[in-house]
Amino acid sequence: MTKYISLTNQVQLSTPSVQDYAVKVNELSHWFGEGLNRRKVLDRISMEISLGEFVLLAGPSGCGKTTLLTLIGALRRIEKGDISIFGSKLLHSSRHTRQRLRRQIGMIFQGHNLLRCLTAEQNVQMGSDLLEGLSYSARRDQARFWLRSVGLEDHMHKLPHDLSGGQKQRVAIARALAARPKLLLADEPTAALDSVTGREIVDLLKGLANDQSCAVLMVTHDQRILDVADRLLSMEDGKLLPSIG
Repeated sequence: MTKYISLTNQVQLSTPSVQDYAVKVNELSHWFGEGLNRRKVLDRISMEISLGEFVLLAGPSGCGKTTLLTLIGALRRIEKGDISIFGSKLLHSSRHTRQRLRRQIGMIFQGHNLLRCLTAEQNVQMGSDLLEGLSYSARRDQARFWLRSVGLEDHMHKLPHDLSGGQKQRVAIARALAARPKLLLADEPTAALDSVTGREIVDLLKGLANDQSCAVLMVTHDQRILDVADRLLSMEDGKLLPSIG
């Protein structure tokens, strides 16, 4: 796998001020279902993530981790509480505001969500196409750079059905990184990867946090990568447990 190459100068973080926070979650609760089937899945979650901070979120399956990620990513409507992304509140926000914020958020989910009719390179270029002011060739070069960074230099022109599950996951990771997000939300990005590749991917994401002052919130069950985190958060039964580290 190609070693991560810094795209910008490393940013040294000082004590966060209000504008230094990428994410502020305040008393967030969420429910699924209606009537007698209504079930609380998040219970008064409050947390903050600074720009450039790498945070891991752990907890048993079904405790609400993925729901929290989708709410932070402006993919679900907030029912109670609020979330601020780069200082913009999501509660009662306009469609334009949510669209603007999503352009600054990279998302890696377990389903890959690759377009079957596009090659790996073309799928990743969908991320770089979000960057303004770049020519087509520059956006293509960005896509190729990130595919090399995740070890897929020899698979750029393959369609998703010709890739393994782990390779598809790496394409999805490259696509998210190609957009140069200021906030990266990742749901078990190493789940389909072997231990060596998984560690390299996490080191890549850590490099993104350091070099581009990108905030990273990553859901994981992988005990082997906990040492990479600036902070470890744990959830249980929809509640955020006291922070570790």
